[in-house]
Amino acid sequence: MLEKQRKRAPSARSLETKARILDAAEQVFAVGGFEGASIRDIAALAGVQVGLVHHHGGGKEELFHQTVARRADELARSRLNALEAARMGGLTLYKILDCFIRPYVTLAQTGGAHWIAYGRIVAHVSVDPRWRDIAAECFDPTAGIFIDEIARLYPKAERQEIAAGQIYSVAAMLAHLNTGWRVEALSPGAQEADLDKLVRFCTAGVEAMVTGD
Repeated sequence: MLEKQRKRAPSARSLETKARILDAAEQVFAVGGFEGASIRDIAALAGVQVGLVHHHGGGKEELFHQTVARRADELARSRLNALEAARMGGLTLYKILDCFIRPYVTLAQTGGAHWIAYGRIVAHVSVDPRWRDIAAECFDPTAGIFIDEIARLYPKAERQEIAAGQIYSVAAMLAHLNTGWRVEALSPGAQEADLDKLVRFCTAGVEAMVTGD
């Protein structure tokens, strides 16, 4: 019997090429969404042949999946680490939402343009039911942990209301990062939005939903 050959680990060059393709896909999907993106545009931005995009990323849907999934673990770890640290002083609704919102905003503001692009892709996933499976894999486990923590604070609240508040908070977080130009247009000379105010805004909204006030 012939022994199965061990699958060779990808070379450093192959890994670098795939990372470049995913970086390009992130930018193209962020601008045009899934429908507006093309494999050809991604290949051009990555500086590779179209065939290499298919080789490393598969079809367009699989490439979109990989683009979303590759940063999801880092984001989840940042949020869960913040939540664990916050437990030391006792959790409040403000602290729970802060642990969910602040890690991504910090990554977006300090981690490079790719995190801003990633947030736009997350927005595409959030509003399109066809990406339900991607959301379930990449985001729902962490979101569920935060929803559970809020439910412990408000045991009489309907989980549906907590979940809705969580989703609205995500929308506010993405708006905080991506629509500052609209605030400037409506209020010329306005200062940059304050993250603490964003968390307080989300806290008040979620509290109103779960208490009925």
